[in-house]
Amino acid sequence: MKIRFIQKKDVKELLELCKLHAIYEKSDFNSKGKEKLFLKCFFKKPLIVSCLVVEDHNEIVGYSTFMKQFSTWDAEFYMYLDCLFLMEKVRGKGVGVKMMNKIKTHAKSENCTSIQWQTPTFNTEAIRFYQKVGAKYKTKERFLWSGI
Repeated sequence: MKIRFIQKKDVKELLELCKLHAIYEKSDFNSKGKEKLFLKCFFKKPLIVSCLVVEDHNEIVGYSTFMKQFSTWDAEFYMYLDCLFLMEKVRGKGVGVKMMNKIKTHAKSENCTSIQWQTPTFNTEAIRFYQKVGAKYKTKERFLWSGI
């Protein structure tokens, strides 16, 4: 298995993984127009968001997306991990830890002092995984203001 940054040829498979991720997190996913938006966000300079993929025998079996953010309270930059998803067939094989370490290395190269993310409270498997890698739980509510 190889963890690498996304290439344009991976976008269609990434779209399929996003659908699976949404189903896993009990959410809706509308793929309309997403392929074009992915190409714009993942490959246009300046880079808006970074995406790692996990490739296994020429198949994309996992991905993570992340972006540099600023914390006013800390007056420091951090990396925001938006998504991390692995197909069930590759979970429990150390791939998630390797992916988190690759994100950590990238965050350091971007002068970030931490990585932050969230996961649904019902996703106990992910919560256990994040605790295993040494992450600390931070209570916050997430809000969505759509239609703007």
